[in-house]
Amino acid sequence: MEHNSVPIFAFIFCTIVLHLIIQEKKSKWQNPPVTITSIPSSPSDGQPTTHLEFSLPSNSPEGATAEKDVRLKVLYCGVCHTDLHMTRNDWGYCTYPVVPGHEITGIVTEVGSKVEKFKVGDRVGVGCLIGACHSCDVCDRSLENYCPKMVLTYASPYYDGTTTYGGFSDVMVAEERYVVRIPDNLPLDAAAPLLCAGITVYSPFQHYGLSKPGLHVGVVGLGGLGHLAVKFAKAFGLKVTVISTSPSKEKEAIEHLGADCFLVSSDSDKMQAAMGTMDGIIDTVSAFHPLVPLIMLLKFEGKLVLLGGGSKPLELLSSPLVIGRKVVGGSCSGGMKETQEMVDFAGKHNITADIEVIPMDYINTAMERLEKADVRYRFVLDIGNTLKSD
Repeated sequence: MEHNSVPIFAFIFCTIVLHLIIQEKKSKWQNPPVTITSIPSSPSDGQPTTHLEFSLPSNSPEGATAEKDVRLKVLYCGVCHTDLHMTRNDWGYCTYPVVPGHEITGIVTEVGSKVEKFKVGDRVGVGCLIGACHSCDVCDRSLENYCPKMVLTYASPYYDGTTTYGGFSDVMVAEERYVVRIPDNLPLDAAAPLLCAGITVYSPFQHYGLSKPGLHVGVVGLGGLGHLAVKFAKAFGLKVTVISTSPSKEKEAIEHLGADCFLVSSDSDKMQAAMGTMDGIIDTVSAFHPLVPLIMLLKFEGKLVLLGGGSKPLELLSSPLVIGRKVVGGSCSGGMKETQEMVDFAGKHNITADIEVIPMDYINTAMERLEKADVRYRFVLDIGNTLKSD
């Protein structure tokens, strides 16, 4: 995939100009806070790198929806693999400058005149989206995340034509519909990844009927998504088998996360012994990997659900599906009603992400480590204590 490349000085110039323009047009909600924007560079090998610097204002919607908006002081923001892809423009549609971050938790500091669910001082979060059309079939079903006019939390055109900015910032503004309440017993730092990784694994369990106690479910990959999939699955009362390429993760999967079994996908004997034993599989891996061995693990009418957004086509034979009436499906995040349901469930069962809390000035190193999968299992930025506004 080719990546857009623009000279660094052009980005610096545009950043300064945009900063001055927005200083002239301050929202009724806030003065522009110091945030982090992403500037790609092109080293000699031609591959883009990420360097985060400069100051830009956070997202601050104006206009008719302001009376329904919630303003929060951002305290923590998880670092998702999507943030790495977006800052490097791996998918080809990111616009710069970009302020990443869609696993946001903090405290409400102001509410609009028509806000009903929140008040100043509430513990809240904002996840992957902050807007949708509210009039299509999927919106009517509270599945705003599938709306064709969905507005992403960052790097997305807002209703008024401005670009949205994410949670690598000290202030966030979102319409009440897109804000969730965080239970008091969940720490805000470890709860932040629930707003992307958590809902991404919770939703397919529900939609595909894989949350019924006693079912046997496989989880492919033990990273940011996979470790939460195991935690939710155990809370549902399921038998859980982790499927991984790394034998070294067996102890972690069973002793720490509570998985019942562990399969190394390259161990053909054990994979064959496990054929036809699973009701469903949640596949969290985005890198290219063969699907047929996973399909063979499924029982009759079993379901393989893909969550990873890989850039290469996956190989899929029809015969294993036809013979066992099996299904390969997908799932992406979740709607706002389900996201609140997920957070409440997490509060009831004390489910949080395993995290490494980092200061704001560590973000570039964190991105490099994230690319190497060198994190257990989610970086979370300590915005409240380490991002200083000038």
